[in-house]
Amino acid sequence: MEEIKEITAEELRVKLENGEKLNLIDVREDEEVAHGMIPGAKHIKMGEIPNRLDEFSKDEEYIFICRSGNRSGTVCRYLQDMGYKVCNMVGGMLAWDGEVTK
Repeated sequence: MEEIKEITAEELRVKLENGEKLNLIDVREDEEVAHGMIPGAKHIKMGEIPNRLDEFSKDEEYIFICRSGNRSGTVCRYLQDMGYKVCNMVGGMLAWDGEVTK
């Protein structure tokens, strides 16, 4: 099985501070994102991903985020198996010390 590409919270923060245009997808539940999301992230709950594949393009890379990195890793494996370009933020929001929006 092909390895899932990973990015650390710190690497992601640097990319955002440098103004890189990234596709961030937060797969946590509603009550979790209520505590704050990374600015610019789109909220699509993990369970909704299969029904919302039309919102993803196989030409672009998506960075997936959850609380600890486990659920986002599962989503990454699922989408990568279907030919999407994915990257998992390891450590999830527990590792994120940057800005959040509510």
